[in-house]
Amino acid sequence: MTAERQADSAYHQIERMIVLQEISPGTLVSEAEMMDRTGIGRTPVREALQRLARSRMVEVYPNKGVLIPPISVDAELKSLEIRRVLEVLAVRLACERASAEERQDMYAMVEAIRRNQYSLVEYMDTVKGTHDLIVAGAHNPYLVDAMTPLQGLSRRFWLAYVTDAEVEIDKGSAHHVAILQAILSRDAPAAQRASEALNDYLVDFSFAALRSRSRQ
Repeated sequence: MTAERQADSAYHQIERMIVLQEISPGTLVSEAEMMDRTGIGRTPVREALQRLARSRMVEVYPNKGVLIPPISVDAELKSLEIRRVLEVLAVRLACERASAEERQDMYAMVEAIRRNQYSLVEYMDTVKGTHDLIVAGAHNPYLVDAMTPLQGLSRRFWLAYVTDAEVEIDKGSAHHVAILQAILSRDAPAAQRASEALNDYLVDFSFAALRSRSRQ
């Protein structure tokens, strides 16, 4: 495996640990610990942590360690402001640019979502897969760079605050199916509406989390 692929592998493994809260928010970890967890060497792990720091997924403190930041409702709401604009652009571009192979993958994802009963972890993987399909179909690498960290942070937030998993998975799945179906129909206005509806759902979810926290 090349050094670049090792760094990519380390990035995705560590991001998954953080999103799934296998490493708890507020925890200080070391490069050595991340090397042990991923089975990857120091240089690729260091590069991965630097990328995660740029994505606000970790905070690097030289000679002290790497902090997994606390989860913040305010930060989530601000990130959703940016996601709203970027995801509308992504779905509209995907309507125009997605290849036949990418569209087939989207169709397969719709069918998989409709027939599956997901665990939380499986649902998180499906959400990531759906986002990856959309940004790939947009054929703009700058969108990938901008959207991937925002979506990772949102998945982390959602998983931290979900209470009724079955209800929320049903809601989220319906929104993702609507987006993919609109892209498959090459209906850009419908794709935009579906994308904005997903964002509205996530904003409502964030305010519900804020109300729940204030009652504690």
